[in-house]
Amino acid sequence: MSTAAGGHAGGVLNPNQVITLGAVGGLAGIYLTMLNQAMDTTIFSFLGGIGAILAAVWGADAVRRVCSYGLGTGVPSIGMMALGMGIVASMFGLSLPEVEPGIPVVAGPIIAFGVAAIIGLIIGIMSNKILKMNIPIMEKSMVEIAGSGALVMIGLSAAIAGSYDFGAIMPAVVETGFIALVFIGGAMTILHPFNACLGPDEKQDRTLMVGIEKGALIMAIAGFASLAVDSMDVISGALTVIVSLVIWIVAFRKFMRYVHRDAHLVTGTGLLPTEEELE
Repeated sequence: MSTAAGGHAGGVLNPNQVITLGAVGGLAGIYLTMLNQAMDTTIFSFLGGIGAILAAVWGADAVRRVCSYGLGTGVPSIGMMALGMGIVASMFGLSLPEVEPGIPVVAGPIIAFGVAAIIGLIIGIMSNKILKMNIPIMEKSMVEIAGSGALVMIGLSAAIAGSYDFGAIMPAVVETGFIALVFIGGAMTILHPFNACLGPDEKQDRTLMVGIEKGALIMAIAGFASLAVDSMDVISGALTVIVSLVIWIVAFRKFMRYVHRDAHLVTGTGLLPTEEELE
């Protein structure tokens, strides 16, 4: 990754608003999947996917802010790094209650989120102090990107497994190989929006709308994946797919409106005049 001319990326929503949306909304969606255990069903699994979308929007906004300082090839790399940090933190946080009986299962996502933030801070400090990237918001952005990556991982895993419990995620997501789908798909929801919209005419609302519609597509794939999990039923998987497709249709239509809003008029001037016409 290299730095070039760049600077602060503005937008309608300030960073604190997006952080609140992603962190609170992401955790809320994950924790609401507990309704499955409370009501002995799997119908609420789609809430994990919605939480993942909200967290992905936060991650996409953090990427656009840090990459606006001039990261070129670093846009895809930073998304993959987000999920790399996220998967380490997620597996650690969710598994801790399994090995430490005194820690409740409900603390797993919070622990994962905190560990991701610490890993992100360390990487941000190393990027600026050792690699000399000298990006003013690098440390803060790495904390955000790592935190959002962890929530995306847990949210999508919960949508597939029906729970954020490590005992449910291991057989349903890790052992089935769906963890690869979650990793790649989750990374795309974070890195792709700015990568697709970057340029002098990049706008926050258009970029984040790409994040929503890409997150909805990954949520739909997670819904299909849940159909292969023994503990899940067809209705819950179908509901996840239907909700995600509704979100995708709404988001894609809004994205297209933003594209038309930001597109510049191209006027045809015809052929160049001949020498006779110039005379």
